[in-house]
Amino acid sequence: MALPPGFLDELRTRVSLSDVVGPKVVWDTRKSNHAKGDMWAPCPFHHEKTPSFHVDDQKGYYYCFGCHAKGDAISFLREQDNMSFMDAVESLAQLAGMQMPAPDPKARERSDLRTELFAVMEQALRHFRLNLASGAGAAARDYLAGRGLQGAALERWEIGFAKDGWQVLWEHLRGQGVSEEKILQAGLAKPSRKEGGRPYDVFRNRIIYPIRDAQGRCIAFGGRAMDPEDGAKYLNSPETPLFDKGRSLYNQGPARSACGKGQPLIVAEGYMDVIALSEAGFPATVAPLGTAITEDQLRLIWRMAEEPVIALDGDKAGLRAALRLIDLALPLLEPGKTLRFCILPQGQDPDDLLKSGGAGAMSALLDKATPLVEMLWRRETEGRQLDSPERRAALDRDLRFAVAKIPDQGLKGHYMDALRIRRNALFERDQPARRASAPRRGFGEAPARWQPASRPVAPSSAARASVLASGTDAATEELREAVILALVLDYPELLEAHCDQLEEVRFVHARHAQIAQALLTAPPCDDPQRLHEAVVAQIGTAPLETFKARPHLAMVPPLRNSGMGDVARICLLEELAKLAAVRGTAEEVAEATDALSRDADEWVTWRLSQTAEARHRAARGQDGDRSEYDIAPNGARMDRDERSQLDRLLNVIRQSNGPKPPP
Repeated sequence: MALPPGFLDELRTRVSLSDVVGPKVVWDTRKSNHAKGDMWAPCPFHHEKTPSFHVDDQKGYYYCFGCHAKGDAISFLREQDNMSFMDAVESLAQLAGMQMPAPDPKARERSDLRTELFAVMEQALRHFRLNLASGAGAAARDYLAGRGLQGAALERWEIGFAKDGWQVLWEHLRGQGVSEEKILQAGLAKPSRKEGGRPYDVFRNRIIYPIRDAQGRCIAFGGRAMDPEDGAKYLNSPETPLFDKGRSLYNQGPARSACGKGQPLIVAEGYMDVIALSEAGFPATVAPLGTAITEDQLRLIWRMAEEPVIALDGDKAGLRAALRLIDLALPLLEPGKTLRFCILPQGQDPDDLLKSGGAGAMSALLDKATPLVEMLWRRETEGRQLDSPERRAALDRDLRFAVAKIPDQGLKGHYMDALRIRRNALFERDQPARRASAPRRGFGEAPARWQPASRPVAPSSAARASVLASGTDAATEELREAVILALVLDYPELLEAHCDQLEEVRFVHARHAQIAQALLTAPPCDDPQRLHEAVVAQIGTAPLETFKARPHLAMVPPLRNSGMGDVARICLLEELAKLAAVRGTAEEVAEATDALSRDADEWVTWRLSQTAEARHRAARGQDGDRSEYDIAPNGARMDRDERSQLDRLLNVIRQSNGPKPPP
């Protein structure tokens, strides 16, 4: 069956190649860079020990330096799973959530039409570029020179000029043998509204910027008016079989290549912003095409970089665009994928800033880009009076409503935490300052007990900086993560017995996640020294030494004394259970909070009470149990009081069953 034009291009854009290849390979953690989409693994097409199979997620291609296999997601499925072409396409469409097109006998005709229209667009571009170099383009060249574009820059960006005439391009293309129908289908001319009138050029007396797709094919043009009285300062090609402005980005192909080389992705507002930033050393810059960013464009942007920076002009229109983008982005957010906002100084665009402060000024602003959660907070609070309980409750309601759009429960919980911190800080600033003196004793209250005067001892700087001093839930989780990893490092037999549970732990601390990955990929062994060496080979000596030097680890008995394998196993299981309970509680509370914001009922209340009880049971352990224990030979804990009572009972039984004295 013939596929409609553009279907495969959109399919390749929506599907990440690493997601297709990932289930078939084991990524090499030392060579792979997930942030850049640069992935390495042993080749699935031939047996090897070294990772020579390379996946470039940005370009959507793989290549093996051993067997020289290469291709895209479709060819990978065809070779690896022995699929036909259409079966591979259908499998990828299902992964991307795209509907397979119905059989269409005219699809081949449309494909041929697109090929012909690409050729017409290239002919038009050559005509526009010749116009810019002619005498008719003198004023346009002067304008571009004033914007810092001349010579090689004009060639790089293929900028042209459309002469001021109703049928200049039309007559040129007709003279080249292009049919009237093809010129109209390419969006280069419009039919006359007058009966019997001839079609007229879309672009007249305008500087022309070619718009190319991700494969580098010219699909449309953007035109900047030379006449200040023109009603439209910027004009794009109309929708055509080649051009869908809501699914296209200006400078998409070069920006994607620059992102693959580690450049930060910037989303600017217009053509000249993209050109100015790229010429100043920021090549990974794109722009939407005359409209606000669409959902499809945002997905394209996230395919290039997980944390793009939205650079907007420092005026009211730029700020309004940023606030609108928040509502578009929230339902699409995923862990690791977000937006940052760079609002330029009032009245300046990127070109103005680069001229006044250079690339350094732009870099400084990009480094201080505002996270999405902060922009959401500003939108909901700036200019808002919060001087009554009702107004504060309205703020809480609006924040819950915004965060409820986030589909991922874990990410939603982190947003609620971040907003709660800002909310508490804001409300505390509104509270009157507390009196520094001690409160007076009320009528009928007993006088306070006398305490001997003592000088408080100030904590040391090391104590203040320690994780234990922070007292937060995050700090407690970090300590539990460290204990779990330290136990596995010192007792390798625990790794083999409980690797499945260890894989399920979501290590929040970056170093902990690094150590856990190294442990899970280390070769099986029962010697702690060999396991340490395997971890060091992956992450280096310094990170592991810093981790092992943490003071609180020495407080754990099986870490302080070796040879306590059974105790270590009990400690490991207890810490895993506590960590799972705490994090499960956070997710349950986030979901229940969301449910309460929509429909508060008894089920939600019961769910919260059960969650709290589960956390209490899991966290009680040694922390809430004041009993004294002895350790049995098998490592189990025995209550000392219960053991004493049992010993006394056994002693009575022995005496009653023993030999009786002679009469």
